[in-house]
Amino acid sequence: MTVLTLQQATRHVEAGLAKAREMGVSMNIAVVDTGGHLLHFSRMEDAWLGSVDIAIKKARTAAFFKMPSSAIGELSQPGGSLYNIEVTNDGLVSFGGGLPITDPEGRIMGAVGVSGGAVPQDVAVAEACLA
Repeated sequence: MTVLTLQQATRHVEAGLAKAREMGVSMNIAVVDTGGHLLHFSRMEDAWLGSVDIAIKKARTAAFFKMPSSAIGELSQPGGSLYNIEVTNDGLVSFGGGLPITDPEGRIMGAVGVSGGAVPQDVAVAEACLA
């Protein structure tokens, strides 16, 4: 198993911070390991305090289920097979902004979660973290 290092996590966050600055949106960016444990976190000045928890939970959601947090949202609609899953695991977030981090062979190393803007903005910054 490939382990995500603090140095790698920091590079992912720095890439996301650059994108957020370019967009003019203050963001919270979290990186977790495969177990959902926080490895690195950054909160830009003026980023919403309520989004701190959301960013961490988006990252945990993506790490736990090895898919974007938005995919959980699609599966957890009323009547869906995962309806109410967001109340498990001490809270999940089922909308965009959480993405798995993979190694060159496609194995999950952890995940990033971004919150502070509109969902499309969060997704764009999360994608920049991985670029």
